[in-house]
Amino acid sequence: MVTTQLIARGISHEPTLEAFRRVPRHYFVRQEHLQRAYDDRPLPIGHGQTISQPYIVALMTELIEPRPGHRILEIGTGSGYQAAILAEITDQVYTIEIVEALAEWGQSNLRKAGYHRVQAASGDGYYGWEEKAPFDAIVVTAAAASIPPPLLAQLAPGGRMIIPVGSPFRTQVLTLVHRRDDTFQTEQILPVRFVPFVRPE
Repeated sequence: MVTTQLIARGISHEPTLEAFRRVPRHYFVRQEHLQRAYDDRPLPIGHGQTISQPYIVALMTELIEPRPGHRILEIGTGSGYQAAILAEITDQVYTIEIVEALAEWGQSNLRKAGYHRVQAASGDGYYGWEEKAPFDAIVVTAAAASIPPPLLAQLAPGGRMIIPVGSPFRTQVLTLVHRRDDTFQTEQILPVRFVPFVRPE
């Protein structure tokens, strides 16, 4: 997977590649999809959600430039796989999932795989995790119509956020946000398809 799906497509950030070598992806998929755990595709995990394609997880990780000591927030725990990748690089990973059943399953997967230091919560990721802010990086794993202002506010100066922006029913744009003091620079990376950013009804 690392050689053919990541390196061959230009992923070169060594901490990201090493994290992918270490994290057992099959711990983070549903039992019925175990044989496809390392395939070059997203897989359903229930509740209308997916575990993202390995390349997309790697690209999002590389783009935020994570380092040891970084405090990183993930919006959308899902299966827990992205949080596990981040936890191989830094011991300050926080993750939020709004679907309670997925929050419990994702946390269980993280514990099963040995990632006990990841701090997870069930809640509305639109508001981030203010008590743990500021964050050196934020990873949003669902498509938002626009970038949530609370997440911008919780991004530390010099910090980076990666988020798919656009309609949940069309192709979105993977967008990199870089905070410089009180200004934010955005860069459009590539078209993507993510599940919608779920909010309370």
